[in-house]
Order: sequence, then C-alpha cells, then structure tokens
Amino acid sequence: MKTVFFTGATGGLGERCVRTLSRRGWQVFAAGTNREKLKELEQLPHVIPLHANVRDMNSLMAAKEKLLEYTDRLNAVVNFAGISAFSSLVEGEAIPLMEKLIDINVLGTARVNALMIDLLEKGQGRIINCSSTAGWAASQPFAGAYYASKRAIEAYNDSLRRELMFIGIPVIKIQPGAYQTNLLSGIDDEYLKTLESTARYQTVLRRLKFVMDKVLGAAGDPQELVDTVTKALEDKHPRLQYRKGAGFLMYLLSALPGRLVDWGYRTVLKLPLL
Repeated sequence: MKTVFFTGATGGLGERCVRTLSRRGWQVFAAGTNREKLKELEQLPHVIPLHANVRDMNSLMAAKEKLLEYTDRLNAVVNFAGISAFSSLVEGEAIPLMEKLIDINVLGTARVNALMIDLLEKGQGRIINCSSTAGWAASQPFAGAYYASKRAIEAYNDSLRRELMFIGIPVIKIQPGAYQTNLLSGIDDEYLKTLESTARYQTVLRRLKFVMDKVLGAAGDPQELVDTVTKALEDKHPRLQYRKGAGFLMYLLSALPGRLVDWGYRTVLKLPLL
C-alpha cells in the first residue's frame, strides 16, 4: 500500500483529496489542525489522522513519531496547508499578516519537507508542493501578501527540485486557480474588514468589489483540482508542474506589459490617469 503524508487535510480541498486517496487505496497520514474534522477522517479506510500545525516544528515532530508507528517510509508528501488573504500592504495588520502567510505557506512547507526527507528516501517517494496561479501570474492589488508567499513557494520548489533530483526524489508543484472552497468564501469577510478599516482606499475598494465578484464567481469545481493532485501523485513520470483553473484573464494580464495592466486597473476603477 502506498503511503502519503498530507498537510492541510482538514481544509476543504485537502479533505476532498484525502477522501479520494482513501478510496484509491492509499494509506493517508492526514495532518491538520481541526480536531473535529480529523475525527471524521479517522472513519475512512486507510486514513491515520494526525493533529499537527505546520507553524510548529515540535508539533510536526510529534506527528512524525506517530507516523513511525505505522511505517518507516513514505511514497509521497503533499503540502496542502495554506491560507489566503485580502488586505492592504500598508494599512492595518499588514506586516503580521504577511508574516503569518509566509510562515504557513512557505516555511510550513519547508519544515515538512526537511522533516520527512529520510522517509521519502526510504520509500523512493515524491514531494508535491501547492503553489497557486498567484505564483506566476501578474500581481494583483490587495493580495500582495498572498502573492509574495506563492512567489516564494515557486522559487523554493524549483530550487528544491534541482537539489533533490540528485538523490532521485521528484519535486512537483501544483498551480491551482480559484476554486469554490472555504478558503475562497472567507475573502468576502476579509474584503469587508479591509473596507471598514481603510483610511485611503474607500473609493477604490467599493469599485473593485464588482471585479472581485466576477472573478470569484467564475471559480471552478474543486473536483478538478482533486483529480489533478491525484494525477501528480500517481503519474509514473510526473510533470514538473500541474496548472489548473487559471482562467483566460490571468493569462492575459500576465502577457501584457506592466504599465498597460496598471492603466487597465485605473480605467476599470475610474481613477485619474497619471
């Protein structure tokens, strides 16, 4: 039976992946912070729930000790723990929020991979890191902390791949677009919080809401991403990256010159041209 250590297992997409992998006969060491969800996952065949926080190395080490009661090797590690945010980069809790995103999205991934590398070597396994469309697409306003964390994951992932190829461990990145999950549904609350607290962006944010709703309203079916993760795990010769759900607009914005994208934002939001 193939084994996988899966972080973010109690999030919406993570839970879907765990359920799918259980049905496909994987032994899943499902790591997450929601104890109620972990109890639910424990009822699934071949799922071992592990309460673990990727921000806390001691927590991860305890999870590894529990894992070692079942196996001394892994066929895969999937880093799915992550958070998003809608916020300013210069107002409110800008810096603590950025620190939190980087700690979870980037350092959390790095902690897990460093801790599990010996088990992956024994199992001739692979690593899957979850990036995002934000990892490669044109950066957007009021999402800077999230974009910064995902750009960092891209750099980390590629360097790790070029290091671990010397010991035969593939490192793969998933680059999902927007999907209908709890992570996405929280964006509205963050938008309202930012709107209420801003001293500079009242007009911009009110006009931006229409654009934001259009983008989020086009979010894809989460099952598409679950299928992509499964493919990355089970492909005999996995790709370097799996990109899903980005949408034409993100490709377009990334292909256009930066000044033209800036002009587009100012025009759509009806702001004075500089």
